Amino acid sequence: MNTSKVFATIMFLALAITSCKQQKKDADNETVSEVETMEEKPNSITLEKLQGSPAYENASLVLENPDSGKIAQGGEVDFAFAVNNYELGTQTEGPNVELLANSGKGQHIHFILNNQPYSAHYEPTFKKEIPDGVHHLVAFLSRSYHESVKNENSVVVRKLEVGPNAEDTLGLDMEAPTLIYSRPKGEYSGADTKNVLLDFFVLNTTLSEDGDKVRATINGEEFIIAEWAPYIMTGLPMGEVTIQLELLDREGNLIPGPFNKVVRTVTLKP
Repeated sequence: MNTSKVFATIMFLALAITSCKQQKKDADNETVSEVETMEEKPNSITLEKLQGSPAYENASLVLENPDSGKIAQGGEVDFAFAVNNYELGTQTEGPNVELLANSGKGQHIHFILNNQPYSAHYEPTFKKEIPDGVHHLVAFLSRSYHESVKNENSVVVRKLEVGPNAEDTLGLDMEAPTLIYSRPKGEYSGADTKNVLLDFFVLNTTLSEDGDKVRATINGEEFIIAEWAPYIMTGLPMGEVTIQLELLDREGNLIPGPFNKVVRTVTLKP
């Protein structure tokens, strides 16, 4: 055989072997990269019904002052509630105190005006700044870990007409199906980031598999809720978390109403 042909054949084989080794190395690196990517990818968000809370079926909340929906002028307003079969300022019994972010001040009232973030009140009387205008007030009893008490007597819904020429800028229909956002709220850190409560109030409707529903979109992941209940979110990433709630009819259409689509952002820290 010609010497040049032998040399060429040897070089070809050497290059082929080297190429095969490189391809195997690249494939191994790609596999390692895929494994690393899977390990680094955060767990999917899950939504599960919260169990184990005391029911407080006989608890009630009554608004005693103001005694009507009309308030002469905007400014600081005195609110007084009567609370029955429920103790404000005490810790709720049961395992969920340790499972969820919990208030050291105990059970309280969530006071929500026009579906804005609630203020928590641990006494039945307090003052609130209320501007002139027509407002939608929702107040309900809350466990120490911020889960609302859900019975027909645990909530106060009131239309407030404040000022001499109160103007309705929201288009309120107090009898229409309405979604009221409650939790999550604010910042969570440490162990409180593992299980985060999703809780809301629905008024003038009932959620069911063949009826109205709530669509929760959490960081882009959609969940359809067909039972009015508290839920636990797990697998949330650190940083900013966006929660959107929508009240839908049985065909999946958004039910008209000023509060039936709401977006909130909370922050999770290590």
